[in-house]
Amino acid sequence: MIESTKAIVLSAIKFKDTSLIVKCYTQKGIKTYLVKGVLSKNTKSKKFKIAYFQTFTLLDIIAKHNNKGQLNYINEIRVYQPLHNVYTDVYKNTIALFLAEILSNILKEESENPTLFSFLESSIIWLDTHDKTANFHILFLLILTKHLGFYPNTPNESDSFFNLQEGTFSFHKPIASYISNEKFNLFKSLIGTNFEAFSKVELNAKTRQELLEILIQYFVLHLPEFRKPKSLAILQAVFN
Repeated sequence: MIESTKAIVLSAIKFKDTSLIVKCYTQKGIKTYLVKGVLSKNTKSKKFKIAYFQTFTLLDIIAKHNNKGQLNYINEIRVYQPLHNVYTDVYKNTIALFLAEILSNILKEESENPTLFSFLESSIIWLDTHDKTANFHILFLLILTKHLGFYPNTPNESDSFFNLQEGTFSFHKPIASYISNEKFNLFKSLIGTNFEAFSKVELNAKTRQELLEILIQYFVLHLPEFRKPKSLAILQAVFN
């Protein structure tokens, strides 16, 4: 089936000598494409530029989708929203690689999810067009849980604990897998905020790392297939 869709590049892996296997989140769900000859030294044989397949590139594509979990093929391609800073700013680029690795690992459905696609698209554009982005990945992961089905419940003023296993705030101490005290207050402050507001919050490297560790643990508890990203160590090194 030939389909037109927007697509967000999540990963690109070399296949043989001259080709790439590219995983994208599209308006049709997760799709994986075999892009032949893109790494060839013979420029005449190249149909597409390798720059199209950088992490988080926002594409308009016309592709042949087999819808059987097999490799798909791109017929036509163009960048519909060029990114200017994600690839040149080391901090933004590190964040993009980290989040793309997580998304590539946890997004499996080959079905439409317009609200998730819209969230990813608008978030990537926000990352590219704003200066204060050191906290971006933390809030991104929390908002992502809303689209994955385990966003925390709304806290009450009297709550003192967050149950990571249940995804709930409570006044009573849970039996296991919870946060409290300073970490609780930090996590609670994330609920209901947006990128603009959270970008203005001053966090030191230690606090940012603690919040990230909480969110990683939260994902581990709620997604059986989730594994800690290899790029986590790089992210922590860059932001220390």
